[in-house]
Amino acid sequence: MQAPTTIQNIEAAFAGESMAHTKYLFFAKVCRAAGDVVTARVFEETAAQEVQHALGHLDLLYPAGSMTPARCLEMAIAGETHEYTEMYPSFRHTAVEEGNQAAVAEIDEQIAESREHAHQFRVTLEKAAKRFAALAKVEEKHANHYRDTLAKIEVNLTTAIA
Repeated sequence: MQAPTTIQNIEAAFAGESMAHTKYLFFAKVCRAAGDVVTARVFEETAAQEVQHALGHLDLLYPAGSMTPARCLEMAIAGETHEYTEMYPSFRHTAVEEGNQAAVAEIDEQIAESREHAHQFRVTLEKAAKRFAALAKVEEKHANHYRDTLAKIEVNLTTAIA
């Protein structure tokens, strides 16, 4: 099922703002290398604003109430896995066909990095699951203690009233 047009538009706006942020940081780097610090600062300031725009779009796409650390990690794993299993291999194939060895080398690095990122997120998710499981046990222990204490208080009150 295709996402509603508004969601598609917000996703496109997010992509555009994210790309503008990175592009403006690159332009700032070029300007600094050329000795034009004033123009570099303009690009850097604008890049910071583009990040805020992108974050606003993400707030609409992923409302806070629907997100958890585990969900964020799952989404990151899916994105990185897509990059190293589908997106970059396809791009690499095209670069090889076109004889663009610089692109092939860059894409090979991106495949390796995306694989590593997915692994890091997986490890973090596994550790978080263990932490949450341990916390759940502690919380259950506290809840049982509070129930027992409340029961004792209720018994004492009932005895005192009788």
